[in-house]
Order: sequence, then C-alpha cells, then structure tokens
Amino acid sequence: MEDEPEHSERITRRSRRTRTQVRVTGTNVIEDELEEEREDVSDDFEEPRRRAKRSRAAEGASTSAHILDQSLIEVIKGDGKEIPDVVKRWVERYEGNPKSAMAELLTLLFEACGAKYCLEEEYLDETAVDDVVVTLVNLARRGEVEDYQNSKREFKNFKDNLLYFWDNLVSECQSGPLFDQILFDKCLDYIIALSCTPPRVYRLVASLVGLQLVTSFINVAKMLGAQRETTQRQLNAEKKKRADGPRVESLNKRLSTTHEKITVTEEMMRKLFTGLFVHRYRDIDPDIRMSCIESLGLWVLSYPSLFLQDLYLKYLGWTLNDKIAGVRKASVLALQNLYEVEDNVPSLNLFTERFYKRMLELADDIDISVAVCAIGLVKQLLRHQLVPDEELGSLYDLLIDDPPDIRHAIGALVYDHLIAQKFNDSQSRSTGNDSDSSEVLLSRMLQILKEFSADPILSLYVIDDVWDYMVAMKDWKCIIGMLLEDNPSAELNDVDATNLIRLLSASVRKAVGERIVPATDNRKQHFTKAQKETFESNRRDITNAMMKNYPQLLHKFMADKEKVSPLVEVIVHINLELYSLKSKEQNFKAVLQLMQAAFFKHGEKDALRSCVKAVKFCATESRGELQDFARNQVKELEDELIAKLKSAIKDVVNGDDEYSLLVNLKRLYELQLLWQVPIGSLYGDFGHILQRFRNIDEEVISFLLLNMYLHVAWCLHSIISSETVSELSISSLMLEKRTVLFEQLDYFLCTPPKVDGGSGYQLACRICSILAELWCLFKKSKFASTKLEILGYCPDESTVQKYWKLSEQLLNVSDEIEDEDGNKEYIEDTNRDTVILAATKLVANDSVPMEHLGPEIISHFGKYGTSVTEIIKHLITALKKKNDDVSNIFLEALKRSHQRYLLVVSSSNDKSLSSKSFQECKDLASRLSGSYVGAARNKHKSEIFNIIREGINYAFFDAPKQLSFLDSVVLHFVSKLPTPDILDIMRGVEKRTENVKTDQDPSGWRPYHAFLESLREKYAKNEGLQDEKEGVTVRRRGRPRKKQNIQGKRLFDEQPSSEEEDSISGSDQDAEDEDQKQIDEEEDAPLIHSIRSTELGYFQNFRGFRLAYFEAEAVVSGHPSQKSQLV
Repeated sequence: MEDEPEHSERITRRSRRTRTQVRVTGTNVIEDELEEEREDVSDDFEEPRRRAKRSRAAEGASTSAHILDQSLIEVIKGDGKEIPDVVKRWVERYEGNPKSAMAELLTLLFEACGAKYCLEEEYLDETAVDDVVVTLVNLARRGEVEDYQNSKREFKNFKDNLLYFWDNLVSECQSGPLFDQILFDKCLDYIIALSCTPPRVYRLVASLVGLQLVTSFINVAKMLGAQRETTQRQLNAEKKKRADGPRVESLNKRLSTTHEKITVTEEMMRKLFTGLFVHRYRDIDPDIRMSCIESLGLWVLSYPSLFLQDLYLKYLGWTLNDKIAGVRKASVLALQNLYEVEDNVPSLNLFTERFYKRMLELADDIDISVAVCAIGLVKQLLRHQLVPDEELGSLYDLLIDDPPDIRHAIGALVYDHLIAQKFNDSQSRSTGNDSDSSEVLLSRMLQILKEFSADPILSLYVIDDVWDYMVAMKDWKCIIGMLLEDNPSAELNDVDATNLIRLLSASVRKAVGERIVPATDNRKQHFTKAQKETFESNRRDITNAMMKNYPQLLHKFMADKEKVSPLVEVIVHINLELYSLKSKEQNFKAVLQLMQAAFFKHGEKDALRSCVKAVKFCATESRGELQDFARNQVKELEDELIAKLKSAIKDVVNGDDEYSLLVNLKRLYELQLLWQVPIGSLYGDFGHILQRFRNIDEEVISFLLLNMYLHVAWCLHSIISSETVSELSISSLMLEKRTVLFEQLDYFLCTPPKVDGGSGYQLACRICSILAELWCLFKKSKFASTKLEILGYCPDESTVQKYWKLSEQLLNVSDEIEDEDGNKEYIEDTNRDTVILAATKLVANDSVPMEHLGPEIISHFGKYGTSVTEIIKHLITALKKKNDDVSNIFLEALKRSHQRYLLVVSSSNDKSLSSKSFQECKDLASRLSGSYVGAARNKHKSEIFNIIREGINYAFFDAPKQLSFLDSVVLHFVSKLPTPDILDIMRGVEKRTENVKTDQDPSGWRPYHAFLESLREKYAKNEGLQDEKEGVTVRRRGRPRKKQNIQGKRLFDEQPSSEEEDSISGSDQDAEDEDQKQIDEEEDAPLIHSIRSTELGYFQNFRGFRLAYFEAEAVVSGHPSQKSQLV
C-alpha cells in the first residue's frame, strides 16, 4: 500500500517531463499540472507510456548523455529545446546535493552576466554576497566580461532562453524547493545585488531575471490561489456534514499550508520589487526602464490582488514623463490594458484623478507612436467616463494635425465618443432600421463639420480621419435622401447641405481609392487585387445609388456655387457603362445637359473646373451612343462659348461693361487647360482688344494673354504631333500668332503694371510666367537641326533684363500687399513662388543665357522666405550637376548682392536699410560658402580659391569703396581653407597696401583692417587647436559632470514610500561625494567604480555605489517629455 503512492507520483512526473519537449510558458505548465492532478491514473494511460518509453529508449539515452555533458550556460546559448529537461535534472540534483546544485545555478547567473566566475560549493555558506559582487565588478573593470545581449547571430535567442530557464525553474520547484527559504532567498540576494552595480550588462541581466521571477511567482501564486479556493469550498461543504473529523482536519491543514505558500511567494515578489524594481525603473539605460514598466503592467493586470493599488500604480504614472519615447509608450500600453478590464476601474480612480491630464497631453507627444497609443488610452478613459468633456478641446484640434496616424487615431476617438456615442449611456441611442441609424450618425457628423464649414480643406481632413470608422458615410442612399428631403421640418439648412455634399464627394473619392488629403511622402498608391475589386464594387454601388437621383440633385443645387463643384465631380467616379446596361441613357443625357447649364451659370474657378473635368470624363469614358451624345454636347458647349465671347468683345468695343468678357475668358481658359478649342478668328480679336484698349481691366488683360498663350501652345503641339507640316502653316499659324503674343508681352515689359497689390500684381505675375513658358517652349536647342528649326527662339539680353527687373519687383512686394490681393481664386498661380520658379526654370533648361539671369537669381538666395529659398537651392543643385564648377556664378551673385548694398548706401541715409542690405550680403556669402563643407571642401578647393582671389580683386578694384566685400563675403570662404592657406592670403592682401596710405581715409579702409584682424584671429585659433592636438591628449570628454539633488515624486501622501523614492539627499549625498572623488581620480577608466569595503553589508554598500553611478552620469529619468523639451 505504501508503494502505490510512489508509483502514482512517478508516473505523474514522467508524464509532465514528456510534455515539456514543446516550449510553453510557466502558466500553461501550471494549468496542465492542475488538470493532471484532477485526473485519475488509469491502466489505459500506463500502457501507452510503456510503449513510448521502449520506442524512444535509444534516442532518449543519447539525448540524456548530451545534456549531462553540457553546462547550464551552454544550454542557455543553444536553441532552448533542452531547457525543460535540464531544469528537471537540476532540481533532482538539488534535492540530492543542495549546495552543489546552488553553486551551479549561481555560476549560471554570473556567466549569463558575461563574467567567468565559478562559485565553489564548499565556500557557499561562508562567502558574503557583496564580496562576490565586488569581484565580479572588478572583472568588468578589467574588461573580462562578455555581453551576450549584443546583436551577434549566435546569441540571438540568449535572452529568451535565459528567461525561459528561470520560468521553468520556478514552475519545477513549486512542489518543494521554492518554499524552502534557502534556494530562492540566496538567488534573490545575488540578483538584487547585481542589479545595483555600475556595469550595464550586470544590471540588465539581473533586472531581466528578477522581473521574470516576479512574473513566474505570480503564476505560482495564481495556481495556489485556485487551490486555496477549491480547498475552502471543500472545507465549507465538509463542515456542513460534520463539524470535525479527519477530513476536516486534513482540509484545514491543506488550507493553512497553501496560504503559507502564497504568503511566502508574495514576500519574494515584494522583496524583488523593493530591492530591484524601485531602483531600476529609473535606470540610466532606457531598455532596463522599459522592461521594468512592461513587467509592472503585466503584474498589475495578472495579479491585481497585490499590485492593483496606488503604491505600485504610481510608477506607471511617473514614467509617463520619461524622456525616452519607448518608456512612455510602455507605460501608456500598460495603462491601456488595465483600463480595458472593467473590474479594475474602481481601484484606478485616485490614480486617474492624479494623472489623466498627463495622459491627455501625451496625445500630442512628439513621438507619433506614443501619441497614437495615448489617444487609445484616452478612449479607454472616455469609455469609463473618467475625463470631463471640457478637457477634450485640445484633442479635437489634432483632427487637422499633419501626421496621418495621429489624425486617424483621433478620428476613431471622435467617432466613438461624439458620433456613435458609445461612451455615454445617458444619450438616447437611435433605434430602428439601418437608414435611420445612418441618418442620426450623419447628423452628428454634420454638427462636427459645422465647426470647419468656413474652410473646405479642413472639412476634408475631418472626413478623412473618421471615414474608416463610420460606415454611414458609405450609405449613399441615406445621404442622397437627406439631400433631396423636401419636408421643411426635416430639410437641411444651407450650411449642413453644403457640408453633406462635401462629405458625399469626399466619401465617394475615398470609396474608389483616391486620396482626399495630400500624402506626406507623395508616393504613388499601390493596391492589391482584393483592394481593386473592393473599389470597383464600391463604384458600382455608387452608380446604382446616384443613377436615378443624380439629375434631381444637380437641378436642386445647380445655382449654388459652393455646392455645385463637389456635386458635379462625383460623376468622374461613376461606372458609366451601367447607364447603358440598365437602360438609363436618358438620365445620363439629363446629367450632361445640367452640367452644361451649370458651366454657363457660374464664372468661378472651382465650379468651371469641375464642370469641364466632368464633361471631358463623360466624352472620353462613355461608350457607343452615350459617347456620341457627350461629344456633341462638348461641341455645342464650345460653339456657345465662342458665340458668347464674340458678343462680349462687341460689347467692349461699343463701350459696354467688361464683366461678360472676363467671365467667358475664364471659361475658355478652363477649357483650353484640358483640350484644344478651335477659336478661329478670336485669336486676332484678342490681339486687337489688347492693342486698342490699353486701359481695360487688368484681370481681363491677364486672361486674354493666358488664352492666347494656351492657343499658341496647342498649335505648337499640333505641329509637332503632325507627320507632315507645310511651311505655310508654320509661318501663318504659328509664327504670326507667336509674334503677336510676344509684341503684347513686350509692351507690358516696357510699361509694366503697378505691382503694389490687386489685379496689377496678378497681371505682372502672369506676364512673367507666360514669357518664361514661351521661352522654354520655343527654346532654340529644342528645334536645332530639325525641320522646325525656324521655330527656335531666344530672347535678347535687354528683354531678359527687363523680364528680371519686373520679376525682382514682384519678389520685393511685401507679404501684406501680396495677401491683400482681392481675387484669391488663382492665388496659387500668381505669387512669389511662381515668379521665382519660372525664372529658375529658364536657367535650368538653358532657355536664356546663363550670364545674367543665373547670378541674379542666386543673389536672392535666402532673402524671401523658406519656399523661395528652397526653389533657389534646387536650382543650385541642378547647376552643380550640369557644371561641376559653379564658382563664377557664385562670385557674380555675390557681387550683385554687394552692389545692391552699395546702391542703398549711396542713395539713402537710412542706416537701418543699409544695415539690412549688408546683412543680406553676409547671409548670402554664409549660405554659399556653406556648400563647401566636409569632403566638398577638399574636392572644390580650387573653386574656393577662385572666389577668394577674384573677390579680393573686386574689393580692391575700386578701393576703398568696395572693400566691404572683404569682410562681408570673402571672409566666409577663407574660413573654409587650411591654416597655411589663410596665412598666404593674409600676406597677399597686406602686399596690396604696401604703398597705400590707408590712414588718410580711416573709415573707408576700416573693412580692410577688420578683414585682416579676423584672418589673424582665425589663424591663431587654428594654430592653437593644432598644438592642442599634437600635445597631451585631453583625458575628460564632454561637459563637466553635474551633481544633482533630485527630489522624489510623492503621489499619494497617505502611502508610504521607500527612501529611494523620496529624495536623493542626506546620507546618500555623502556617499555620492565620496564616490565622485574616486571618479575624478580615475577619469580615463571605464564607467566602473571601485567598491568600498563590505563591512556594512551589500545593501548599504551598493546604495551609495548606485547613486554615485547615477549622479556621475547626471541622468535620471522622469523628465517631462513635452515637445519643446525634446526637439
């Protein structure tokens, strides 16, 4: 009878060993063991075990022999498959010879840290922990430590295997050694001690092992807790049967034993938390801090009975301020997991009250991934109604933020909180069919869009943010029904109707795969086959929904310029074939006729452009009878427009108003942007109007010139595309028309319009842009040696100079005057950027001679804001690719800038103007010389010398008038040369004044003396640096180390905290001062400090040791992570 329990236990343990051939977590192992303990051992089970044992006898013998030959560290370095068997064998050895096995385990811990140190079993009890750790630190100081945490391929599984080993060890020891208060007490002492040492690798390995042990202890405690509950239920049931007895006594004893084991396990958790976590959660190494926070989040979630209290939660709150994004993210994710569990929320109330504002701030974190996670955390807070609505205003501003990840995260929050109202139980939820639900959601969305109704672009951002989460935006029938609603009580007001049409248009574009918000990377979108099929399916759904009601929508909203543009553009995303397949040709024709009517009803750019785009789409994408009808509609539209233009021209000739002419010129311009319009004799009429009526409105002149330019461009396109072209057609159709246009443009160059804002500024911009485009179109080199060589054209130098003079006037217009332009429709075509872009295009394409225009453009580098600067920067890059030596262009640009300064000095007594002009000259020199840095300095040394040599010649050509060129320009390039060259230049400049009496005009020669003085200072400084390099090497690097006395953060006054948390001061400061002296004496040593004697024990010893390490590095985490402090 006594043998049976032994036999049963032996079978049970064997079965558990076979399971561990597959890697599982400690939690799974425990659960399997619990399950097996509930099962009876049957005969059916024993027989298969015997067969398996026989079939694998030979293999098991060879594997066992191999395992026995390996040390523990070699097993950890391997693939990890043998770890469960190795752990079981080690436990068996520990049960037979505890000291030998414990020495082996501790040796593994030291070797995992990279130290070759073996602990002898006979000295195990006599050796003090801190003596061993001092020896280990000395090994690290001598560099005798290997870091297994590096990226070497052979160690890629080392960390996982190490943690897996300790997890298996705890699981295997739960039946005995875990609670003997010898094995793990000794291990914890060494782990805590190693976690407080200076070498990073020691702290990292010890921290990882310690954190894993807490996790494994939690798994054991949870299993014991389940056992305790089961035993308690059995005891309660037994007591109902009889008050006492052997069964009750047995259950009481088991309950007491289980409770004691849980208490011991929790005490080990607390020991690791206070001895390891509270110090390492603010370690200098962010990886250690991150591991601590990730582990704490797991502990609180998996064992709330101990860890779900403010004493532990506050560390998650404090690390929301960590300066490393990864640590902040780990804290946010841990909190997210906690708030997801409904039962945790009541215990988190005080924590939430203290830290919710910081959680809201993290939604705008500088790190995008942290911000996105923080927004998810805020969603959890809103779900539990822990954040007042008035605190969310700053979050909604992120709807129009640049990073799309943040925008979409906020979009999900807005949808859940404001539209679907998932977080507010008090709100009445819509009931009924899907259409009613969609209508309610769309109405709430319109309330949000109302805040952005003044800016259609911002409305698109909001729609883009919410679109992925709001299915109602794809309920086309519901949207159309809301727009066509005629009931006055349910009809949308004007603002809501406008926003709903914008939403419809944007949602249609999103549904077929288009972007409605510009991408930050401008990369082309690539879609999978499944995505393309989804888009096509959406296109069919949109077509089916719009086919019947589209004419009604156009008829209802055609007169509104705000609504007609997005509504008309919907057709370009419709499958036109379905009109024929479903016999809806009349609907298609009605839509085209309404679009044509809308084209002639409006004169605004957006409405016209949308109508032209839609009509062209219908004419090109439709098929058969529908295409014929669409093309006829285009012909009718062209004929009607030409008739209107001729009538408007007659009205102007007769002295009537010019408005009709202007509107129809805009319509013709929008048509000609997409296709060639046969305007016939209208081109000559345009020329006559410009010739005879010089005082007509400048906006009319702009569109006359634009239409003439587009007509010439289309004619050139026809000639180039044609296989056979007669000389007559070239001379009559092309050259004559080009000549007429050039004559008109030349007139406006000679008598330019006033550029002080308004339509005059617009006209001047148009003239510069049209001229540049024409010169590029007819560039001589493009037609050289071809049959069309006669078309080549190059402007003379005087025309280029007049062109640049007008361009320079436009560049000098202030931002205020540019913004005062009354007509904002074509603002993107008439601004400073378009002017400089047109000029740089001429230079980059060699359309005009480089000698004048190139230096003039570069001389304005950095003068007119970021966008103009970037355009000129790209020009310089292009010139360097074409011509490696750009020094002459740079020099000429610098001269032009300096000559502008001299002109200001001679023509004005205003010192502020002259000072500003001089600073612009210096800034230009600084920017251009800045292109010669690094390797380019040596590669282009000859260019630098050329600029310096010719610059000095220019400065002395008209001395002392031009000497200011030396210190404003030349000095910046001299600083790019080596010291010997600086000395040669200085001597050469001094020779130029050997026979000159500079004291006769002290103020005139002051720049010369200032230049020489600067050269002497640079020479002396470089010489000093050279001597320093050749002398004794500097021992200390970086800034002097600062001492810090950082007050700890107390979150909950009623909760006790360790002395480590409260303040780093007092006696700790004394320890710091003592160790700081040691650091100063050993400056060239690695960051490993010697340790004081071990008389007071390792805790007291390593506290000061750790603090000295932290303070010497002057880094303690917990700093605020606001954008302003991290940029």
